[in-house]
Amino acid sequence: MPKKEFSYRGHSMEELQGMSMDEFIKLLPSRQRRTLMRGLDQVQRTLLENIRRSKKALTGEEKVIVKTHARDMIILPEMIGVNLLIHNGKEFTPVEIAPEMVGHYLGEFAITNKPVRHGSPGIGASRSSMYVPLK
Repeated sequence: MPKKEFSYRGHSMEELQGMSMDEFIKLLPSRQRRTLMRGLDQVQRTLLENIRRSKKALTGEEKVIVKTHARDMIILPEMIGVNLLIHNGKEFTPVEIAPEMVGHYLGEFAITNKPVRHGSPGIGASRSSMYVPLK
């Protein structure tokens, strides 16, 4: 069975990349639409310029990586295929932008907290552990 081609709200990726920003904004859910209608702030604008510059400089198979702190940037169709390092508050998390990510925020793909991994309780962890034999 052939792989199904990705489409966003009935539009193929080629159509999305050919659309103007205003046409694309009309396809987004209300929160993302409202955010983009208010305009991009300076950090988001710089990120978009860096992505455009890195796509122009892209030669052959080398991947250009762009670092960013702009977790509130909405993923646009022109960002597809770019490798980003998104800051999660402590370190930069590598993320490659895929077509399925269009319309989401960058911060959704760089989780800010570690999942809790509970180990076995140590000595002194509770009153009952007082009676656990050491061997």
